Amino acid sequence: MIDKLEFFIALAQERHFGRAAEQCGITQPTLSAAIKQLEDQLGVMLVNRGSRYQSLTPEGQRVLEWARRIVGDSRTMHEEMRAARRGLVGHIRLAAVPTTLAMVPRITAPFQEKHPEVTFSILSTTSLKILGLLENLEIDAGLTYLENEPLGRVTSVPLQVERYHLVTAAGTELADRESVTWKEIGGIRLCLLTADMQNRRIINQHFAEAGVTVAPTLESNSMIVLFSHVRTGHWSSIMPYNVGKSFGFHDEIRLIPIVEPDAQHTVGLVATHREPFTPLVSALLHEARILAEAQTFR
Repeated sequence: MIDKLEFFIALAQERHFGRAAEQCGITQPTLSAAIKQLEDQLGVMLVNRGSRYQSLTPEGQRVLEWARRIVGDSRTMHEEMRAARRGLVGHIRLAAVPTTLAMVPRITAPFQEKHPEVTFSILSTTSLKILGLLENLEIDAGLTYLENEPLGRVTSVPLQVERYHLVTAAGTELADRESVTWKEIGGIRLCLLTADMQNRRIINQHFAEAGVTVAPTLESNSMIVLFSHVRTGHWSSIMPYNVGKSFGFHDEIRLIPIVEPDAQHTVGLVATHREPFTPLVSALLHEARILAEAQTFR
């Protein structure tokens, strides 16, 4: 039953029998037969399909909620027994919005010192994608915004307050200012994160509050791409202070506070709320809380 529920979750995620089978490491006929057996066991149709996948039935949507819960509990049980035998081992899958990536080593480094047999994979993506990955059990935790948009049923640990700065090369327009306003920077050449990023939606909101419609001449989903273009002197960008500081090059790059308003937004670690947490997620949340207590918000 657990295997069939795993296959069903993969099918709901991929919306394609072939891709779901590939994700599960089985053949498409094996996956199709497992879904049919699951339907027979439960006595309901789970999938609308003709020659190919179409959608989940209403019953399938409800079973998907149960499947995520049951599979999550099964994984938790296996992890607890493994931890009881061998101590904390395994792999943690993290996803992070781009503005939080510089913070990730402050969690992963001390965590791995304490638990050297735990490995990590880290994905940079959007805040909406993080919530979907958590729901589908594809990641263990995420680093994202906590207050600006709904998060759903998650456990969260606030880690840092973002305060926005104009990031510009020395010698460029506004580079010698002690502070700038959102209205003032609306007319300069900007490179910003793409519109699917929550950071960009927040920035657009503050520009709108200042009565400015911004039209960046370069967009990217990578902070490194943005910063490398700032270094050319042809673009400026808007970044949280801690992100801009993490790139270094302070002599050639200026970080200037943006005021009117002095906007602040909290980011932190989120994990799907469940009792009990897996040992890995429980340890990760503990490490995040240690960082939160030591963190000086700026």
